[in-house]
Amino acid sequence: MAGGGIAPSKGKAYPGNMTCKVFVTCIVAAMGGLIFGYDIGISGGVISMPLFLKKFFPDVWRKEQGLSPSTNQYCTYNSETLTLFTSSLYFAALLASFVASSVTRACGRRVSMVIGGTLFLAGSAVNGFAQNVLMLIIGRLLLGFGIGFANQSVPVYLSEMAPYRYRGALNMVFQLSITIGILGANLLNYFMANLKYGWRISLGCAAVPGIIFIIGSLLLPDTPNSLIERGKREEAKIMLQKIRGIRDVDEEFDDLVIASEESKKVQHPWANIMKEKNRPQLTFAMLIPFFQQFTGINVIMFYAPVLFKTIGFGSTASLMSAVITGLVNCLSTLVSIAIVDRFGRRGLFLEGGSQMLIMQLAIAAAIGAKFGVSGNPGSLPKGYALAVVAMICVYVAGFAWSWGPLGWLVPSEIFPLEVRSAGQSINVSVNMIFTFVVAQIFPVMLCKLKFGLFLFFSFFVVIMTIFIYKFFPETKGVPIEEMAIVWSRHPYWRKFVPAPDNIDDDRKPGSGRIGIEIVKKEQDC
Repeated sequence: MAGGGIAPSKGKAYPGNMTCKVFVTCIVAAMGGLIFGYDIGISGGVISMPLFLKKFFPDVWRKEQGLSPSTNQYCTYNSETLTLFTSSLYFAALLASFVASSVTRACGRRVSMVIGGTLFLAGSAVNGFAQNVLMLIIGRLLLGFGIGFANQSVPVYLSEMAPYRYRGALNMVFQLSITIGILGANLLNYFMANLKYGWRISLGCAAVPGIIFIIGSLLLPDTPNSLIERGKREEAKIMLQKIRGIRDVDEEFDDLVIASEESKKVQHPWANIMKEKNRPQLTFAMLIPFFQQFTGINVIMFYAPVLFKTIGFGSTASLMSAVITGLVNCLSTLVSIAIVDRFGRRGLFLEGGSQMLIMQLAIAAAIGAKFGVSGNPGSLPKGYALAVVAMICVYVAGFAWSWGPLGWLVPSEIFPLEVRSAGQSINVSVNMIFTFVVAQIFPVMLCKLKFGLFLFFSFFVVIMTIFIYKFFPETKGVPIEEMAIVWSRHPYWRKFVPAPDNIDDDRKPGSGRIGIEIVKKEQDC
Protein backbone atom coordinates (compact mmCIF):
# COMPACT_ATOMS: atom_id res chain seq x y z
CA MET A 1 0.00 0.00 0.00
CA ALA A 2 1.37 3.42 -0.90
CA GLY A 3 2.26 5.67 2.00
CA GLY A 4 -0.35 8.28 1.16
CA GLY A 5 -3.10 5.96 0.03
CA ILE A 6 -5.41 6.21 3.05
CA ALA A 7 -8.38 8.43 2.40
CA PRO A 8 -8.74 11.24 4.92
CA SER A 9 -11.66 11.72 7.19
CA LYS A 10 -14.11 14.30 6.05
CA GLY A 11 -14.20 15.55 9.63
CA LYS A 12 -17.06 17.85 10.56
CA ALA A 13 -19.46 18.77 7.79
CA TYR A 14 -19.90 22.43 8.67
CA PRO A 15 -23.11 23.89 7.23
CA GLY A 16 -22.91 26.74 4.75
CA ASN A 17 -22.96 27.54 1.08
CA MET A 18 -20.81 29.11 -1.58
CA THR A 19 -22.16 32.63 -1.17
CA CYS A 20 -21.79 35.47 -3.62
CA LYS A 21 -19.93 37.46 -0.96
CA VAL A 22 -17.26 34.84 -0.34
CA PHE A 23 -16.88 34.16 -4.08
CA VAL A 24 -16.35 37.84 -4.93
CA THR A 25 -14.12 38.33 -1.88
CA CYS A 26 -11.86 35.45 -2.84
CA ILE A 27 -11.66 36.59 -6.47
CA VAL A 28 -10.64 40.10 -5.39
CA ALA A 29 -8.06 38.79 -2.91
CA ALA A 30 -6.59 36.43 -5.49
CA MET A 31 -5.79 39.45 -7.67
CA GLY A 32 -2.62 39.57 -5.59
CA GLY A 33 -1.38 36.90 -7.97
CA LEU A 34 -1.47 39.42 -10.81
CA ILE A 35 1.51 41.32 -9.48
CA PHE A 36 3.60 38.17 -9.13
CA GLY A 37 2.59 36.81 -12.52
CA TYR A 38 3.12 40.12 -14.33
CA ASP A 39 6.65 40.35 -13.06
CA ILE A 40 7.46 36.73 -13.95
CA GLY A 41 6.26 37.35 -17.50
CA ILE A 42 7.64 40.82 -18.06
CA SER A 43 11.30 40.28 -17.16
CA GLY A 44 12.08 37.62 -19.77
CA GLY A 45 10.45 39.60 -22.57
CA VAL A 46 12.16 42.86 -21.67
CA ILE A 47 15.64 41.34 -21.57
CA SER A 48 15.09 40.00 -25.09
CA MET A 49 14.40 43.53 -26.42
CA PRO A 50 17.53 44.87 -28.22
CA LEU A 51 16.94 48.51 -27.22
CA PHE A 52 16.71 47.56 -23.53
CA LEU A 53 19.90 45.50 -23.75
CA LYS A 54 21.74 48.23 -25.64
CA LYS A 55 20.96 50.83 -22.95
CA PHE A 56 21.56 48.79 -19.80
CA PHE A 57 23.54 45.68 -20.79
CA PRO A 58 25.66 46.61 -23.85
CA ASP A 59 27.97 43.58 -23.52
CA VAL A 60 25.03 41.20 -23.94
CA TRP A 61 23.64 43.33 -26.78
CA ARG A 62 26.97 43.14 -28.66
CA LYS A 63 27.06 39.34 -28.31
CA GLU A 64 23.47 39.06 -29.46
CA GLN A 65 24.16 41.24 -32.52
CA GLY A 66 27.35 39.33 -33.37
CA LEU A 67 29.52 42.40 -32.72
CA SER A 68 31.68 40.68 -30.11
CA PRO A 69 32.93 37.10 -29.96
CA SER A 70 30.68 34.53 -28.32
CA THR A 71 31.89 30.95 -28.24
CA ASN A 72 28.41 29.43 -28.13
CA GLN A 73 24.83 30.54 -28.76
CA TYR A 74 23.84 28.92 -25.47
CA CYS A 75 26.06 31.49 -23.69
CA THR A 76 24.75 34.71 -25.25
CA TYR A 77 22.84 35.82 -22.14
CA ASN A 78 25.39 34.63 -19.61
CA SER A 79 25.86 37.95 -17.79
CA GLU A 80 26.03 38.32 -14.00
CA THR A 81 24.58 41.84 -14.09
CA LEU A 82 21.70 40.83 -16.34
CA THR A 83 20.95 37.85 -14.12
CA LEU A 84 20.98 40.10 -11.05
CA PHE A 85 18.29 42.26 -12.69
CA THR A 86 15.98 39.24 -12.82
CA SER A 87 16.85 37.51 -9.57
CA SER A 88 17.14 40.50 -7.19
CA LEU A 89 13.34 40.68 -6.95
CA TYR A 90 13.13 37.20 -5.43
CA PHE A 91 15.83 37.92 -2.88
CA ALA A 92 13.80 40.96 -1.73
CA ALA A 93 10.63 38.86 -1.59
CA LEU A 94 12.48 36.39 0.64
CA LEU A 95 13.41 39.12 3.12
CA ALA A 96 9.91 40.63 3.08
CA SER A 97 8.19 37.32 3.82
CA PHE A 98 9.68 37.19 7.33
CA VAL A 99 8.40 40.66 8.20
CA ALA A 100 5.07 39.91 6.54
CA SER A 101 4.45 36.98 8.87
CA SER A 102 4.40 39.21 11.96
CA VAL A 103 2.31 41.88 10.24
CA THR A 104 -0.21 39.30 9.00
CA ARG A 105 -0.68 37.83 12.45
CA ALA A 106 -0.77 41.11 14.39
CA CYS A 107 -2.65 43.39 11.98
CA GLY A 108 -4.61 40.99 9.79
CA ARG A 109 -4.24 39.56 6.32
CA ARG A 110 -5.74 42.61 4.59
CA VAL A 111 -3.13 45.04 5.96
CA SER A 112 -0.33 42.86 4.58
CA MET A 113 -2.01 42.91 1.17
CA VAL A 114 -2.25 46.72 1.12
CA ILE A 115 1.41 47.06 2.11
CA GLY A 116 2.40 44.58 -0.61
CA GLY A 117 0.46 46.42 -3.31
CA THR A 118 1.91 49.80 -2.29
CA LEU A 119 5.51 48.57 -2.39
CA PHE A 120 4.91 46.93 -5.77
CA LEU A 121 3.44 50.17 -7.14
CA ALA A 122 6.52 52.10 -6.02
CA GLY A 123 8.80 49.56 -7.68
CA SER A 124 6.94 49.80 -10.99
CA ALA A 125 7.41 53.58 -11.00
CA VAL A 126 11.16 53.34 -10.36
CA ASN A 127 11.60 50.72 -13.11
CA GLY A 128 9.49 52.63 -15.62
CA PHE A 129 11.66 55.75 -15.23
CA ALA A 130 14.99 53.92 -14.78
CA GLN A 131 18.05 55.66 -16.20
CA ASN A 132 20.71 53.18 -15.13
CA VAL A 133 21.19 49.66 -13.83
CA LEU A 134 21.13 50.84 -10.19
CA MET A 135 17.61 52.25 -10.64
CA LEU A 136 16.54 49.00 -12.26
CA ILE A 137 17.82 47.00 -9.29
CA ILE A 138 16.20 49.35 -6.74
CA GLY A 139 12.91 49.07 -8.59
CA ARG A 140 13.19 45.29 -8.66
CA LEU A 141 13.86 45.20 -4.92
CA LEU A 142 10.72 47.25 -4.23
CA LEU A 143 8.71 44.93 -6.48
CA GLY A 144 10.12 41.99 -4.54
CA PHE A 145 9.16 43.44 -1.17
CA GLY A 146 5.60 43.86 -2.46
CA ILE A 147 5.44 40.30 -3.78
CA GLY A 148 6.78 38.95 -0.48
CA PHE A 149 3.90 40.55 1.44
CA ALA A 150 1.27 39.49 -1.12
CA ASN A 151 2.42 35.89 -1.44
CA GLN A 152 2.51 35.49 2.34
CA SER A 153 -0.96 36.87 3.05
CA VAL A 154 -3.17 36.04 0.06
CA PRO A 155 -3.09 32.18 0.18
CA VAL A 156 -3.77 32.26 3.93
CA TYR A 157 -6.66 34.70 3.38
CA LEU A 158 -8.21 32.49 0.71
CA SER A 159 -7.91 29.30 2.76
CA GLU A 160 -9.57 30.96 5.75
CA MET A 161 -12.44 32.58 3.83
CA ALA A 162 -13.39 29.63 1.63
CA PRO A 163 -15.90 26.94 2.70
CA TYR A 164 -13.88 23.76 3.20
CA ARG A 165 -15.64 21.99 0.31
CA TYR A 166 -14.47 24.66 -2.12
CA ARG A 167 -11.18 25.62 -0.51
CA GLY A 168 -9.06 24.05 -3.23
CA ALA A 169 -10.82 25.76 -6.14
CA LEU A 170 -10.99 29.19 -4.50
CA ASN A 171 -7.38 29.07 -3.35
CA MET A 172 -6.27 28.15 -6.85
CA VAL A 173 -7.73 31.39 -8.18
CA PHE A 174 -4.51 32.89 -6.80
CA GLN A 175 -2.50 30.73 -9.20
CA LEU A 176 -4.94 31.59 -11.99
CA SER A 177 -4.25 35.27 -11.35
CA ILE A 178 -0.52 34.54 -11.57
CA THR A 179 -1.02 32.92 -14.97
CA ILE A 180 -3.20 35.82 -16.17
CA GLY A 181 -0.45 38.20 -15.08
CA ILE A 182 2.13 36.18 -17.01
CA LEU A 183 -0.05 36.08 -20.12
CA GLY A 184 -0.79 39.80 -19.93
CA ALA A 185 2.92 40.59 -19.62
CA ASN A 186 3.79 38.32 -22.56
CA LEU A 187 1.18 40.00 -24.76
CA LEU A 188 2.37 43.47 -23.81
CA ASN A 189 5.98 42.52 -24.52
CA TYR A 190 4.98 41.23 -27.95
CA PHE A 191 3.32 44.50 -28.93
CA MET A 192 5.98 46.72 -27.32
CA ALA A 193 9.03 44.89 -28.67
CA ASN A 194 9.71 47.16 -31.66
CA LEU A 195 8.83 50.51 -30.07
CA LYS A 196 11.64 52.84 -29.06
CA TYR A 197 10.50 53.01 -25.44
CA GLY A 198 8.53 49.80 -25.45
CA TRP A 199 10.59 48.39 -22.59
CA ARG A 200 9.66 51.40 -20.43
CA ILE A 201 5.98 50.81 -21.08
CA SER A 202 6.33 47.12 -20.25
CA LEU A 203 8.12 47.81 -16.96
CA GLY A 204 5.95 50.78 -15.99
CA CYS A 205 2.68 49.00 -16.67
CA ALA A 206 3.36 46.87 -13.59
CA ALA A 207 1.57 49.77 -11.89
CA VAL A 208 -1.75 48.51 -13.31
CA PRO A 209 -1.94 45.20 -11.39
CA GLY A 210 -0.44 47.01 -8.39
CA ILE A 211 -3.28 49.55 -8.33
CA ILE A 212 -5.89 46.83 -8.85
CA PHE A 213 -4.49 44.89 -5.90
CA ILE A 214 -4.36 47.93 -3.59
CA ILE A 215 -7.95 48.99 -4.33
CA GLY A 216 -9.21 45.42 -3.98
CA SER A 217 -7.39 44.92 -0.67
CA LEU A 218 -8.85 48.13 0.79
CA LEU A 219 -12.35 46.87 0.02
CA LEU A 220 -11.90 43.40 1.51
CA PRO A 221 -13.14 42.32 4.95
CA ASP A 222 -10.83 40.50 7.33
CA THR A 223 -11.23 36.76 7.79
CA PRO A 224 -13.13 35.39 10.81
CA ASN A 225 -9.93 33.62 11.89
CA SER A 226 -7.98 36.88 11.90
CA LEU A 227 -10.74 38.79 13.73
CA ILE A 228 -10.92 36.13 16.44
CA GLU A 229 -7.13 36.08 16.66
CA ARG A 230 -7.22 39.84 17.41
CA GLY A 231 -10.01 39.59 20.00
CA LYS A 232 -12.94 40.74 17.81
CA ARG A 233 -15.23 37.76 18.35
CA GLU A 234 -18.57 39.45 17.74
CA GLU A 235 -17.34 40.86 14.42
CA ALA A 236 -15.92 37.47 13.56
CA LYS A 237 -19.23 35.66 14.13
CA ILE A 238 -21.13 38.21 12.04
CA MET A 239 -18.55 37.88 9.26
CA LEU A 240 -18.75 34.07 9.40
CA GLN A 241 -22.54 34.23 9.06
CA LYS A 242 -22.20 36.54 6.04
CA ILE A 243 -19.68 34.43 4.18
CA ARG A 244 -21.44 31.12 4.92
CA GLY A 245 -24.89 32.52 4.07
CA ILE A 246 -26.56 31.08 7.19
CA ARG A 247 -27.11 32.12 10.81
CA ASP A 248 -26.26 28.76 12.38
CA VAL A 249 -22.47 28.85 12.33
CA ASP A 250 -22.01 28.00 16.02
CA GLU A 251 -20.13 24.75 15.47
CA GLU A 252 -17.58 26.22 13.06
CA PHE A 253 -17.28 29.42 15.10
CA ASP A 254 -16.66 27.51 18.32
CA ASP A 255 -13.94 25.47 16.65
CA LEU A 256 -12.30 28.67 15.38
CA VAL A 257 -12.40 30.15 18.87
CA ILE A 258 -10.86 27.01 20.37
CA ALA A 259 -8.13 27.06 17.72
CA SER A 260 -7.48 30.74 18.45
CA GLU A 261 -7.26 30.16 22.19
CA GLU A 262 -4.80 27.37 21.62
CA SER A 263 -2.79 29.60 19.30
CA LYS A 264 -2.56 32.35 21.94
CA LYS A 265 -0.81 29.92 24.25
CA VAL A 266 1.96 29.86 21.69
CA GLN A 267 4.12 32.89 22.43
CA HIS A 268 6.79 32.01 19.91
CA PRO A 269 5.29 30.53 16.72
CA TRP A 270 8.69 30.26 15.07
CA ALA A 271 9.86 28.00 17.89
CA ASN A 272 6.56 26.11 18.06
CA ILE A 273 6.60 25.28 14.38
CA MET A 274 9.76 23.26 14.98
CA LYS A 275 7.99 20.93 17.42
CA GLU A 276 7.54 17.29 16.48
CA LYS A 277 3.74 17.59 16.07
CA ASN A 278 4.29 20.10 13.25
CA ARG A 279 6.98 18.08 11.48
CA PRO A 280 4.88 16.87 8.52
CA GLN A 281 3.48 20.35 7.83
CA LEU A 282 6.94 21.90 8.09
CA THR A 283 8.40 19.24 5.80
CA PHE A 284 5.84 19.93 3.08
CA ALA A 285 6.06 23.71 3.53
CA MET A 286 9.74 23.44 2.70
CA LEU A 287 9.90 20.64 0.13
CA ILE A 288 6.86 21.55 -1.99
CA PRO A 289 8.18 25.03 -2.93
CA PHE A 290 11.67 23.58 -3.39
CA PHE A 291 10.43 20.95 -5.81
CA GLN A 292 8.09 23.47 -7.47
CA GLN A 293 11.07 25.58 -8.52
CA PHE A 294 13.18 22.59 -9.54
CA THR A 295 10.57 21.38 -11.97
CA GLY A 296 12.32 23.90 -14.20
CA ILE A 297 9.13 25.84 -14.86
CA ASN A 298 10.74 29.21 -14.22
CA VAL A 299 13.30 28.52 -16.91
CA ILE A 300 10.28 28.69 -19.20
CA MET A 301 8.31 31.45 -17.47
CA PHE A 302 11.18 33.84 -16.65
CA TYR A 303 13.23 33.36 -19.73
CA ALA A 304 10.78 32.04 -22.32
CA PRO A 305 11.63 34.66 -25.00
CA VAL A 306 15.34 34.35 -24.21
CA LEU A 307 15.18 30.55 -24.31
CA PHE A 308 13.26 30.47 -27.59
CA LYS A 309 15.61 33.03 -29.07
CA THR A 310 18.62 31.01 -27.94
CA ILE A 311 17.33 27.86 -29.65
CA GLY A 312 16.87 29.57 -32.99
CA PHE A 313 13.60 31.52 -32.98
CA GLY A 314 13.63 35.10 -34.22
CA SER A 315 12.98 37.98 -31.83
CA THR A 316 9.27 38.38 -32.65
CA ALA A 317 8.73 34.62 -32.93
CA SER A 318 10.27 34.07 -29.50
CA LEU A 319 7.89 36.58 -27.92
CA MET A 320 4.90 34.98 -29.66
CA SER A 321 6.02 31.56 -28.42
CA ALA A 322 6.07 32.99 -24.91
CA VAL A 323 2.51 34.24 -25.41
CA ILE A 324 1.42 30.75 -26.49
CA THR A 325 2.97 29.07 -23.44
CA GLY A 326 1.42 31.76 -21.23
CA LEU A 327 -2.02 31.04 -22.70
CA VAL A 328 -1.59 27.29 -22.13
CA ASN A 329 -0.52 28.03 -18.57
CA CYS A 330 -3.66 30.08 -17.93
CA LEU A 331 -6.14 27.63 -19.50
CA SER A 332 -4.58 24.63 -17.75
CA THR A 333 -4.94 26.34 -14.38
CA LEU A 334 -8.68 26.61 -15.08
CA VAL A 335 -8.72 22.83 -15.50
CA SER A 336 -7.11 22.45 -12.08
CA ILE A 337 -9.66 24.76 -10.45
CA ALA A 338 -12.48 22.67 -11.92
CA ILE A 339 -11.20 19.29 -10.69
CA VAL A 340 -9.06 19.82 -7.56
CA ASP A 341 -11.91 19.46 -5.06
CA ARG A 342 -13.30 16.46 -6.92
CA PHE A 343 -10.17 14.44 -7.65
CA GLY A 344 -7.98 15.77 -4.87
CA ARG A 345 -4.46 17.12 -4.48
CA ARG A 346 -2.50 13.87 -4.48
CA GLY A 347 -3.68 12.60 -7.86
CA LEU A 348 -2.93 15.94 -9.54
CA PHE A 349 0.56 16.00 -8.03
CA LEU A 350 1.34 12.54 -9.40
CA GLU A 351 -0.18 13.04 -12.86
CA GLY A 352 1.47 16.42 -13.32
CA GLY A 353 4.87 15.10 -12.30
CA SER A 354 4.65 12.20 -14.77
CA GLN A 355 3.58 14.49 -17.61
CA MET A 356 6.39 16.97 -16.96
CA LEU A 357 9.00 14.22 -16.82
CA ILE A 358 8.02 12.75 -20.19
CA MET A 359 8.03 16.17 -21.86
CA GLN A 360 11.36 17.22 -20.37
CA LEU A 361 13.02 14.12 -21.75
CA ALA A 362 11.43 14.72 -25.16
CA ILE A 363 12.47 18.40 -25.21
CA ALA A 364 16.05 17.53 -24.27
CA ALA A 365 16.18 14.95 -27.07
CA ALA A 366 14.70 17.36 -29.65
CA ILE A 367 17.02 20.26 -28.81
CA GLY A 368 20.04 17.98 -28.47
CA ALA A 369 19.42 16.34 -31.85
CA LYS A 370 19.20 19.68 -33.67
CA PHE A 371 21.68 21.85 -31.74
CA GLY A 372 24.13 19.41 -30.21
CA VAL A 373 26.58 21.24 -27.95
CA SER A 374 27.59 23.92 -30.44
CA GLY A 375 24.29 25.80 -30.22
CA ASN A 376 24.51 26.89 -33.85
CA PRO A 377 21.75 25.14 -35.81
CA GLY A 378 21.59 27.56 -38.69
CA SER A 379 18.05 27.90 -39.98
CA LEU A 380 15.50 26.19 -37.73
CA PRO A 381 12.82 24.40 -39.80
CA LYS A 382 9.31 25.66 -39.10
CA GLY A 383 7.91 22.20 -38.37
CA TYR A 384 10.74 21.46 -35.94
CA ALA A 385 10.22 24.76 -34.16
CA LEU A 386 6.49 24.10 -33.81
CA ALA A 387 7.20 20.65 -32.38
CA VAL A 388 9.48 22.14 -29.71
CA VAL A 389 6.84 24.74 -28.79
CA ALA A 390 4.16 22.01 -28.62
CA MET A 391 6.25 19.87 -26.25
CA ILE A 392 6.96 22.88 -24.04
CA CYS A 393 3.22 23.65 -23.98
CA VAL A 394 2.37 20.11 -22.83
CA TYR A 395 5.05 20.42 -20.15
CA VAL A 396 3.63 23.80 -19.02
CA ALA A 397 0.10 22.32 -18.92
CA GLY A 398 1.29 19.53 -16.62
CA PHE A 399 2.75 22.07 -14.22
CA ALA A 400 -0.22 24.44 -14.44
CA TRP A 401 -2.81 21.92 -13.27
CA SER A 402 -0.61 20.33 -10.60
CA TRP A 403 2.55 21.69 -9.01
CA GLY A 404 1.80 25.31 -9.90
CA PRO A 405 -1.46 25.91 -7.99
CA LEU A 406 -0.95 23.10 -5.48
CA GLY A 407 2.36 24.66 -4.46
CA TRP A 408 0.36 27.53 -2.96
CA LEU A 409 -2.77 25.65 -1.91
CA VAL A 410 -1.35 22.78 0.13
CA PRO A 411 1.05 24.73 2.41
CA SER A 412 -1.66 27.31 3.14
CA GLU A 413 -4.21 24.72 4.31
CA ILE A 414 -2.19 22.26 6.38
CA PHE A 415 -0.94 24.37 9.33
CA PRO A 416 -2.83 24.94 12.61
CA LEU A 417 -3.78 28.56 13.34
CA GLU A 418 -1.07 29.21 15.93
CA VAL A 419 1.70 28.70 13.38
CA ARG A 420 -0.16 29.36 10.13
CA SER A 421 1.42 32.73 9.38
CA ALA A 422 4.88 31.41 10.26
CA GLY A 423 4.27 28.33 8.12
CA GLN A 424 3.21 30.39 5.14
CA SER A 425 6.28 32.60 5.59
CA ILE A 426 8.47 29.51 5.43
CA ASN A 427 6.64 28.39 2.29
CA VAL A 428 7.11 31.79 0.62
CA SER A 429 10.71 32.07 1.82
CA VAL A 430 11.75 28.69 0.48
CA ASN A 431 9.91 29.46 -2.76
CA MET A 432 11.74 32.77 -3.13
CA ILE A 433 15.13 31.33 -2.15
CA PHE A 434 15.01 28.75 -4.90
CA THR A 435 13.31 31.06 -7.38
CA PHE A 436 16.29 33.35 -6.80
CA VAL A 437 18.71 30.43 -7.17
CA VAL A 438 17.14 29.19 -10.42
CA ALA A 439 16.97 32.70 -11.89
CA GLN A 440 20.58 33.35 -10.88
CA ILE A 441 22.10 30.14 -12.22
CA PHE A 442 19.97 29.62 -15.34
CA PRO A 443 22.20 31.51 -17.83
CA VAL A 444 25.32 29.79 -16.47
CA MET A 445 23.67 26.36 -16.53
CA LEU A 446 22.36 26.90 -20.05
CA CYS A 447 25.88 27.82 -21.13
CA LYS A 448 27.46 24.80 -19.38
CA LEU A 449 24.81 22.08 -19.70
CA LYS A 450 23.24 23.12 -23.03
CA PHE A 451 20.22 20.90 -23.75
CA GLY A 452 21.19 18.83 -20.68
CA LEU A 453 19.56 21.56 -18.60
CA PHE A 454 16.21 19.81 -19.14
CA LEU A 455 17.70 16.50 -18.00
CA PHE A 456 18.95 18.21 -14.85
CA PHE A 457 15.43 19.33 -13.92
CA SER A 458 13.88 16.00 -14.92
CA PHE A 459 15.94 14.31 -12.18
CA PHE A 460 14.18 16.46 -9.57
CA VAL A 461 10.78 15.74 -11.11
CA VAL A 462 11.39 12.02 -10.56
CA ILE A 463 12.38 12.57 -6.92
CA MET A 464 9.46 14.84 -6.10
CA THR A 465 6.88 12.53 -7.68
CA ILE A 466 8.15 9.58 -5.63
CA PHE A 467 8.13 11.77 -2.53
CA ILE A 468 4.46 12.71 -3.00
CA TYR A 469 3.53 9.07 -3.69
CA LYS A 470 5.11 7.86 -0.45
CA PHE A 471 4.46 10.68 2.01
CA PHE A 472 1.57 12.93 1.02
CA PRO A 473 -1.94 12.09 2.33
CA GLU A 474 -5.03 13.42 0.58
CA THR A 475 -6.29 16.67 2.16
CA LYS A 476 -9.35 17.46 0.05
CA GLY A 477 -12.59 17.98 1.94
CA VAL A 478 -10.93 18.28 5.38
CA PRO A 479 -11.86 21.42 7.40
CA ILE A 480 -8.77 23.55 7.84
CA GLU A 481 -8.93 23.46 11.65
CA GLU A 482 -9.04 19.63 11.65
CA MET A 483 -6.09 18.93 9.38
CA ALA A 484 -4.13 17.29 12.23
CA ILE A 485 -6.45 14.27 11.92
CA VAL A 486 -5.02 13.55 8.47
CA TRP A 487 -1.43 13.40 9.70
CA SER A 488 -2.31 11.29 12.75
CA ARG A 489 -3.65 8.56 10.42
CA HIS A 490 -0.81 8.49 7.92
CA PRO A 491 1.40 5.35 8.19
CA TYR A 492 4.57 7.46 8.49
CA TRP A 493 3.52 10.81 9.98
CA ARG A 494 1.40 9.34 12.78
CA LYS A 495 4.59 8.62 14.73
CA PHE A 496 4.99 12.41 15.06
CA VAL A 497 1.37 13.58 15.23
CA PRO A 498 -0.91 12.05 17.88
CA ALA A 499 -4.67 11.90 17.29
CA PRO A 500 -6.25 15.19 18.49
CA ASP A 501 -8.00 14.92 21.86
CA ASN A 502 -10.87 17.24 20.89
CA ILE A 503 -12.40 15.12 18.12
CA ASP A 504 -15.42 12.87 18.51
CA ASP A 505 -14.76 9.22 19.30
CA ASP A 506 -16.20 8.04 15.99
CA ARG A 507 -13.70 10.19 14.13
CA LYS A 508 -10.59 8.86 15.89
CA PRO A 509 -8.46 6.35 14.01
CA GLY A 510 -9.70 2.80 14.40
CA SER A 511 -13.09 3.70 15.87
CA GLY A 512 -16.63 4.21 14.64
CA ARG A 513 -17.46 5.22 11.07
CA ILE A 514 -13.99 6.47 10.17
CA GLY A 515 -12.31 3.42 11.69
CA ILE A 516 -14.40 1.22 9.40
CA GLU A 517 -13.43 3.41 6.42
CA ILE A 518 -9.72 3.07 7.15
CA VAL A 519 -9.90 -0.70 7.76
CA LYS A 520 -11.75 -1.10 4.47
CA LYS A 521 -9.17 1.05 2.64
CA GLU A 522 -6.32 -1.00 4.07
CA GLN A 523 -8.03 -4.24 3.01
CA ASP A 524 -8.57 -2.86 -0.50
CA CYS A 525 -4.93 -1.82 -0.79
